Amino acid sequence: MGPTLRAARALVLLAGFYLLGLVLLAALAAADWAAAVHTPGAFALKVFLVSAVLALPIVRGMFMLRTPPQEDVPGVRVDESREPRLWQTVRDVAQQVGTRAPDEIVLTGDVNAAVSEDSRLLGLVGGTRRLRIGLPLMTGLSESGLRAVLAHEMGHYGNADTRLAAVSERGRVHVLRTIAHFEERADAKVSKERARQEKKAASAVAKGRKAKEVDTTGTGITYRAMARLYTAYGKFYLRATLSGSRRAEFAADVAAARIAGRDATSSALREIPVIDAAHDFYLNCYATLGVDAGLLPPPGEFLGGFRHLLAARHEELDALRGELPTEPVSPYDSHPPIAERVARIEALPDDGRASDPVRPSLSLLADADRSFAAVEETVLTPAALGLRRLDWPELVHAAMSVQTERSAQRFGALALGTAGGEDTSPHGTDGGGGTPGHGADAHGTPGHGADARPGADADADRTSRPEAAPEGDGAGAGTLGALLDAIDAGALWRIAERLPRSAEAAAAHGRAAREFARPQLRAGLSQLVSAEYLRQGRARWQLSWAESAVLELPYGHVDELPAALEAAVADRPDTGPLRALLEPVAAPETCAPAQAPSPGPTA
Repeated sequence: MGPTLRAARALVLLAGFYLLGLVLLAALAAADWAAAVHTPGAFALKVFLVSAVLALPIVRGMFMLRTPPQEDVPGVRVDESREPRLWQTVRDVAQQVGTRAPDEIVLTGDVNAAVSEDSRLLGLVGGTRRLRIGLPLMTGLSESGLRAVLAHEMGHYGNADTRLAAVSERGRVHVLRTIAHFEERADAKVSKERARQEKKAASAVAKGRKAKEVDTTGTGITYRAMARLYTAYGKFYLRATLSGSRRAEFAADVAAARIAGRDATSSALREIPVIDAAHDFYLNCYATLGVDAGLLPPPGEFLGGFRHLLAARHEELDALRGELPTEPVSPYDSHPPIAERVARIEALPDDGRASDPVRPSLSLLADADRSFAAVEETVLTPAALGLRRLDWPELVHAAMSVQTERSAQRFGALALGTAGGEDTSPHGTDGGGGTPGHGADAHGTPGHGADARPGADADADRTSRPEAAPEGDGAGAGTLGALLDAIDAGALWRIAERLPRSAEAAAAHGRAAREFARPQLRAGLSQLVSAEYLRQGRARWQLSWAESAVLELPYGHVDELPAALEAAVADRPDTGPLRALLEPVAAPETCAPAQAPSPGPTA
């Protein structure tokens, strides 16, 4: 379907919204006329009032012509003097597509590339064109992959998608706004009726009578009926316009294959979901790791540190590239599934142009580090920008130390019966899978209690991490000593009864109950021991971009600690070996990792 037919369809759909409004207004007017002619005056007056109230949202929806401005995506606008190679690349691609190049290029902090146009007169007159490119996307794409993405976006310009979007967007806004008006009025009427009935019920209770149950069934039904009419049209409108959006994506993919090559386009489409998953993992598990401790990586590294992760985990990412994501298909999707897009591109004839993944697309920037720092200033909130900055190794050690101390305090409070009934587990402090070293026991086992792979549950809510533990010794040292004393006094299995248990563990008795409790006791005691080592300055968390962070223990303790922990939670507990290991020493000790991190670049 060409631009002319698509524009005509968009205008017809927009006109349908106004036609629906006129039909409803005509129906209300007919009801008013019938009431005036065939009913008594008092009833006719009520009909007039209802019609007027229902007509108001319809009229407001029809005559509120201005669409709300789009939210401005945080980013840095770069001109040609600042980024000449990037601008030249964009202009070359636009010329090959046969369209006008964008007037502005904005670097953003997300895994995305998008184009927009400030068109006028329902898209009949073009306006300022704007291209947004996410630095994380450029970090993961080669130069040929970025050219394919740029060709795709320029294809939207060439197919007039950005100009026609103004018409479709206006229709969507009007329909949704009218539905919202009716729903708001229905909710307001329900609230008013509820308040009236509650007041009446309170009065009845005050007089010693039984109050009636509040029932708002049927209240606002007229408004909701009108909203359902517009909802039905809105669904039809969205299905029609979004099906056009999906076809536009296919057409833009074909333009990308024609300009950048079939293989480069297919490779870029395969790469984008991998970059997106890896970037979510990076933000959750590295960039925001120290937020609870009031820490951030150095300026520019909040976004730029993503480069280290991609370089260190290339083997894991290669596995993800071979498996395209399976997405549920909906008629309300604006984009087709990535697997379908890749299949269509790879079905094209071989054009003899192989994908060239050698040069990274960041090489198109004059100074990538400066760009990362500048975009970071727009992405982070003022409060985040005020946090203390540390280099990556110091950041990981400080942040993981805070999390270890916090986890140890929570377990200690629960084990000693001072947790106030809080359901706390020693196997983690934040519930988010993948924090480097998060959930590692005193052996520094990478990934214990956490899946440290970029594709595994990378969407964990990073705002749910625990608050920073108190500075200083806190209660950790005293808690460990008190717990060891309690174990020596024969209270180990009474302590186990305070820990969260599964239904099967709770039903067990005797030796079976001890076997259920032993791993949890050992893990919790391990957290306390790790915190004590850190408190004494005898252990250190080591950064690894290839796997979870590793807790380095004093030399020799790696081999001795597991047996000491097992002895402390044995059927006949013996805390002596553990106490001996934790005895402070006067001379400095050499630390050694319990398990060496996999090879990979570090900051």
